[in-house]
This record gives sequence, C-alpha cells and structure tokens, in this order.
Amino acid sequence: MVAAAGPAVDARALLASVGLDPDGPWDPKVMLPAATYYALLERIAEETDVTDLPLRGGASMRCDDYGALGLAWKAAPDLRGSFSRVERYARLWTSVVEYELRPDSRGALFILHRAGPRRLGMRLSNEATLASAVSLARQVCPEPFSPLEVLIRHHAPKTQAAHEAWFGCPVRFDAGLDALLISPEALAQPNILGDEGISRYLISHLDAELSGIGDDGSLVGLAKDAIAQALSEGAPRMADIARGLGLSARSLHRRLSEHGMSFQALTDETRRELAEGLLRDHRHSLAEIAFLTGFSEQSSFTRAFKRWAGRTPASYRKDRSAT
Repeated sequence: MVAAAGPAVDARALLASVGLDPDGPWDPKVMLPAATYYALLERIAEETDVTDLPLRGGASMRCDDYGALGLAWKAAPDLRGSFSRVERYARLWTSVVEYELRPDSRGALFILHRAGPRRLGMRLSNEATLASAVSLARQVCPEPFSPLEVLIRHHAPKTQAAHEAWFGCPVRFDAGLDALLISPEALAQPNILGDEGISRYLISHLDAELSGIGDDGSLVGLAKDAIAQALSEGAPRMADIARGLGLSARSLHRRLSEHGMSFQALTDETRRELAEGLLRDHRHSLAEIAFLTGFSEQSSFTRAFKRWAGRTPASYRKDRSAT
C-alpha cells in the first residue's frame, strides 16, 4: 500500500513509523497489528488522495506474495477451489479477517468479515482486500475475470468511477456486506496452473501450518487486535481476551511479560492508536470515539487521551485537519 501511494508520500518514513526497516529483507511472516496498519493508511490519507489507493494496492498483489497459500490458490483445479482455500486457510496470514464462500442464487458470495469500528484505515483495507482477491483471480483464470457485483458496507467516495472501471462491474456501497458476487461460470473456470498432485501436497502443508498456528510469535499482535475488537463493549478484561486466544489469564500475563508488555499497557496502546485513527475521521463525534475506545464517559476519554498525547482529542483533531 505504501508503494501504491507512489511519490506523493515519504515511503521510508511511513515504513519506519510502524517499525519496518525500509532497507530490510522482505519477510512475509512479519505482521503488523491491525490498528497499526489502519493508522498507517490514515497517515497516507493525510498526504494524498486515497480514492483509488485500495485498487492500486490490491492490483499489485501477486499469488507468490502469499507463500504456500498463494501456490495452493494457483494449483486449485478451478476458481471455486481457489476461493475455498482462502476461506479455510486465511488464518495463516491474518488474525483479524475471516472469509466465507456463501452460495447465492446468482452464484456465490465471497464475503470478507472484519470486526471492529469502521475507521478510515479499516475501510481502505477492506477495499484493498476485495481488490486483491479480484487481482489474484485474474492471474489464474483462463478468461478475463470480473465479479458480477462488488458490495462494500461503507459510504461511497466522491466518485466511484475508478472502482467500477477496475472491478469491471457495478460497485454497490452502503451494502450490508463486504463481498464479491461471482457467477457459477467464473467459479467453474479451470485454473491455468491447476495441478491435482501439487495441490494435494500443498494442502497437506497448509493443514500442518494451520494446526500449529497457536505456536507462532505474534501473540502481542493477536492480543492487540482482540482488545481493539472488544473495546466498544467497555474496557476489556484480561481473562476474556485470554480465553478468546485459547489461553488462561496467567499464561497471557506470562507471555506478554516475555515481550516486555503488561496487559494494561497493551490496552492503553491499543486505545490510543484506535482513538488517533478515529479522530482523523470527522464522521465520528468525540462522544462516539469515547464509546468505541471503551470509555463510559467522554470526560474520561479526554483525560486519558491528554495523558497519552499531551493534548486534548479536540486539539489533536484540529491540528490534524490543519496539516
């Protein structure tokens, strides 16, 4: 996404701001917490028009960027098989998105499920995810591929001509889903590189990875994402977050300590990042942001934000609008 933004942004500074070395080696196993990624996209939005950024970002994705899952996508016998594999194995590259391939009277809906407040960064990310799914389908389909329709839950940008031109179909904003509607004919298209033998091998590899997913090193990121999703119901309890991660509260405390973090510090960090992202979106009032970040009163939110950022939420929003 940073590369897709082009020369309008300082790519090196943006990457460094989220702890990525611009000169470091490419490592697809390095993950950013969702709130950090959304904040990155929101910083890009402050510097340039992002109307078609998700389309450019999604279009740049290649099957090989997804490792074994990308190979399994290419090796599936048909496009239905490719989408089905994303539905099953998406947890190997994301902890905050679930995919569903749902039958529909006109074919099938490939649905993106992502919980949490629909801040600008999330909205841009959702559009980019749908665009990347279409890009990957075009890379394996023997015929030109376009969905029948694209559904997007949030409001439309000032113009959606770029979206409809790139997707090659109607794009319906303010829909009840984030999804691609795909025809039966497209789903049945044999993939260019479909190979049953390679496919079986890759599936066994992915199943093994999936079974060991609880042992990866992304606990802090997973906990942060779980906290962000729970905040709209109030300040989350460590026991509840631990349970959602398949851990006891004691185990979560110990493993966070190994990373030099406490649950309270992680919650405060998540709240701050979420608040800063929401403050950049003027559709949310301060009272709404207080609620979405887990505060029962706006005054409590204001005090906490002033402690984090050294200024009030209103001042932070005003300064951001002026830059």
